[in-house]
Amino acid sequence: MAQVEIGFEAPAVDWWLLTPQIILVGAALGLLLVASLAPRALPDWASTATSIATGGAVAIVAAAQWSDWGSASRSTLSDAFVSDGFSLLLTVLVGAGVVMTALVAHSALDRYGMAPPEFAALLLASAAGAVVMAGANDLIVLFLGLESLSIALYVLIALAGRRAPARESAMKYFVLGAFSSAFFLYGIALVYGSTGSTNLSGMGGFLFGSNRYDSDYLNLETDYLLLVGIALLLVGLGFKVAAVPFHFWAPDVYEGAPSPVTGYLASIAKAAGFAALARVLYVAVAEQSTAWAPILIGLAFATLAVGAVMAICQNDVKRMLAYSSISHAGFVLVGLSSVVGSGERAQWLVRVAGEASRVVTYGSAGGGDAVSSAVFYLVAYSFMALGSFAVLSVVGAELRSPESDASTHALSRYGGLARRRPVLALAFTVLLLAQAGVPFTSGFWAKVEVIRASIGAEGYVLAAVAMVTAVVSAFAYLRVVLAMYAPEDSADGDDSAPAARAGRPRWGGLPLTSVLAIGLAVAATVVVGVLPQTLLEWSRDAVLSIVP
Repeated sequence: MAQVEIGFEAPAVDWWLLTPQIILVGAALGLLLVASLAPRALPDWASTATSIATGGAVAIVAAAQWSDWGSASRSTLSDAFVSDGFSLLLTVLVGAGVVMTALVAHSALDRYGMAPPEFAALLLASAAGAVVMAGANDLIVLFLGLESLSIALYVLIALAGRRAPARESAMKYFVLGAFSSAFFLYGIALVYGSTGSTNLSGMGGFLFGSNRYDSDYLNLETDYLLLVGIALLLVGLGFKVAAVPFHFWAPDVYEGAPSPVTGYLASIAKAAGFAALARVLYVAVAEQSTAWAPILIGLAFATLAVGAVMAICQNDVKRMLAYSSISHAGFVLVGLSSVVGSGERAQWLVRVAGEASRVVTYGSAGGGDAVSSAVFYLVAYSFMALGSFAVLSVVGAELRSPESDASTHALSRYGGLARRRPVLALAFTVLLLAQAGVPFTSGFWAKVEVIRASIGAEGYVLAAVAMVTAVVSAFAYLRVVLAMYAPEDSADGDDSAPAARAGRPRWGGLPLTSVLAIGLAVAATVVVGVLPQTLLEWSRDAVLSIVP
């Protein structure tokens, strides 16, 4: 009987491109191995130092790669993963997020009852998933990154298991996250069935070159499979970025999770979700823009309105920031929905209800500018969110509330904070005003950029709604600022600092590591607010491989 030989050719691997992921996963596994084999428990500073060193190394490597090949795109693993300016800028952001989260968590792990080695390993594992999502050029690889990020976050929240709110938050996030993953997988199946590929570039090339779109571009009799697949992909990623109506998990999860983890959820996890969304929409299915662009605009409308209105209704600062995070996601959607291609090539044939095909040009201002506005917003907001939740972590310890007390961050308990901790209150004020979009902060330029992009794409109504919701949201932030500088209710405050664990350095009665994290966030917010040009140029260069 003749033997049949089946050959398998392994894909070529460019290990230099995968160095950030290797560093993150290697550090996580190494830390767990050392912690499990060590004859005695590792000191807390060892886990924190490992996280900070790993995050810093990832950011440095990504910056070196960007310096090496600039905005050009390099791929590996049979074009399943790409390294370009877009992915590298977000990788630098992920590294910075890891560093700041580790600094904030160092002084809070004891209070939440979380083991430092396990926390650090899960943080690094989730960061590896975020980096994979930023550079994934294949839907299967994107799903692997999404699950790596999500599963680590489920466990990070549940790690504070002695607190009932944390257990409840972890379960809600897990159950709803599983549903969203199912939608995303089904979307992958339908898109693959329609295009014959899961590679994002391959899908984009198929849709761009297929002659069947010359006449019946939006004929549901031929394209319904692809359109439903795109819709399911939007559902899966919409959950990850907490876009309305997929936002219901966010307020409860943000409130119940430990504050350092909440800051990471609101910044790095959200940035990874938007990075994946941008790649899918602008690399894979740009040719179907007339189908998904109206949906994205509708999501932006709803997310802006619901986030702003619900934020001003909250009397808990942590829940207010959760709804504020939803509103900020709406602003990023404004940027992403403002363009479907560059000014030179954004022309698609559209059949409109029995009319002859006509050419519609989108984004005369240029696709790169519009997508870069979303990237700029993500970077600016990430530092604001990390700093804000770092302040909440410190204030939670200051208030000495029981771990199960749901009113730890009630607005009334922030009364007189400026008198007790003037520097902390000032830092929180800067971060809140930046989220409101006050001039000379990064938040101001972030809002200006996405609104300018929307106007450039003739999205005047969406731009007007964004400006109105920015004003509405400002009321929520000003309530907190006024509470901090108002006279303190004697029952709500405590002038004394909580007892510090031996060996934990403090500055002005506050944990030194948290002070460093807050200082980094405030410095980034103010510096970008005063000198925004550098980050604007980085953002524009980064998206050249997405929207040339």
